[in-house]
Amino acid sequence: MTAERLKRQDISDAAGPLGWRLILGELQTEVRTGSLARAAELAGAFAVVEAGDHLRMDVRADRLYLSLTTPEESFVTDGDLELARTISGIAAGLGAGCEPGDVRPVQRIEIGIDALDIASVRPFWKAILGYAPEPGRDGPQDALVDPAGQGPSVWFQQMDAPRSQRNRIHFDVVVAHDEARRRMDAALAAGGKVTYDGEAPAFWVLADPEGNEACVCTWQARDA
Repeated sequence: MTAERLKRQDISDAAGPLGWRLILGELQTEVRTGSLARAAELAGAFAVVEAGDHLRMDVRADRLYLSLTTPEESFVTDGDLELARTISGIAAGLGAGCEPGDVRPVQRIEIGIDALDIASVRPFWKAILGYAPEPGRDGPQDALVDPAGQGPSVWFQQMDAPRSQRNRIHFDVVVAHDEARRRMDAALAAGGKVTYDGEAPAFWVLADPEGNEACVCTWQARDA
């Protein structure tokens, strides 16, 4: 399997017609099955693909959630796109389809923690969550991930001065580029407001009626 890192726009253009979406550093899709037995059957069919540790499957009562990434890159490579094509083809051949999701579109949640001294707080969060560094990234300010691949990742944002007026832990809701507007509109209709859009469409900062913040993030505007 090749491992050439690609531009985000190229990944999205190639994966979209296959029913996959780029969620920052991974491809995600959903396969509706209608039953746990059918989900297990399809999972078995996908498992024979020589995907190594690139493919993660979450088997549910009536669907499968799939994600693809190259762990050593923490990003999508051309090999992952090849796997997406193969898996989508297998699904179609078995009468199923890959799609971004119906109950809730595919997404990834990250938790951002603001800190004055990241190196001093990072070990606490690593210990209390039972988390680990990303492969090849264990610097004193690097993000932490769930080694079981279930919980949200945690990253740290440098503060310049103490701040007590606003929350210092916030959620990053990472969605597909074609889902961001719907998600924001829903949040605004629910009483939220946009507090910063200077980096859009990479991310928008929104706040609830009491000022607690969350970000809606996409892959867009992140390529150098």
